[in-house]
Amino acid sequence: MARLPVRLLARLAAIATAITLLLGAVPVRAEMLTLRYGQAYSAARSIFSLPVTIAKNAGFFAREELDVQLLQPIPGGADNQITALHNDSVDVTHVATPFLIRAALGGSDAVAIAAEFNNPIYSAIAKPEIAGIADLKGKIVGMADEYGTISLSIRKLFALHGLQRGEFGVRVIEGTSARLACLRRGDCDAVVLGQPQDLTAVAQGYRLIGASTEAVGELLYTVTAVRRSWADAHKETLVRYVRALASAFAFIRDGSNRDQVVRTVMQSTNSSEEIARATLALFFEPERGVLPKQGEIDRHGLEQVIAMMGEAGTLKPPLPSADRFIDVQYLQAAGVGWAKSPAVPLP
Repeated sequence: MARLPVRLLARLAAIATAITLLLGAVPVRAEMLTLRYGQAYSAARSIFSLPVTIAKNAGFFAREELDVQLLQPIPGGADNQITALHNDSVDVTHVATPFLIRAALGGSDAVAIAAEFNNPIYSAIAKPEIAGIADLKGKIVGMADEYGTISLSIRKLFALHGLQRGEFGVRVIEGTSARLACLRRGDCDAVVLGQPQDLTAVAQGYRLIGASTEAVGELLYTVTAVRRSWADAHKETLVRYVRALASAFAFIRDGSNRDQVVRTVMQSTNSSEEIARATLALFFEPERGVLPKQGEIDRHGLEQVIAMMGEAGTLKPPLPSADRFIDVQYLQAAGVGWAKSPAVPLP
């Protein structure tokens, strides 16, 4: 076979080198990882699904090469979310902090890796003829799980107004929408509602007689939880999840994205545009600290929850340290501060 001229060989070698350098400069796509995220049925249809829904719909999970599947385990009440981690129904779960604390003290290795909601504003909404909290004596109030933050804070609110445990009847109803239905049917004289259902009820003529924030200051309401044993084997997955969640919080807080966030609230909660906008205004105009800035965990807010559980008798002294229930390594690895840090820049 005839030899190629030296000059041609040199040119081919230069082209090959350039192609090699060019290929080396192209970033290698990260492996697509799957994450099964558990939600209670009621949470999925409330404002509390907003951070994860935005992360998915706005493409932040996809940007992190993360395929997040939003699942509703059965049974899927608030007190069963940690159970879903242990029976391998989900990998991570949305859960209110009292249920995480109770599970961990009961032997679970579940731990919070990011905050989802900090300071919820829960409203006591009553029939129009009920003028105030004192008028609920002898009446039926639709409340959430007795051991959850919602009920603990509302009982503190009632006590501030002179209404004590045992002076009113309680109907435990899972989910804001179901409690509103009880009020509309007339089976409840008052109910505890979150947004946007409380705003909808007031617009329909029901009476706002108090809010949880009158009785309780800062607290850590809901978190993303995972089993430590699963987390140790899937660190990269969790770091990507936390980064995407941080971007979702920044997106929600950016006023230029308000229309898109409003549409998401409307779709998730089946509310009107007016009510969806009023909900976001309640959170941010002025800033009320309802949402984290990046998913950072407020240790003081978790201590507040532990103290509330102690006051209610659901935890016995000595009260545990908040550090027992949190693991901030994934926030740190994602470059997210873990206590009241500034928001990350939008992509």
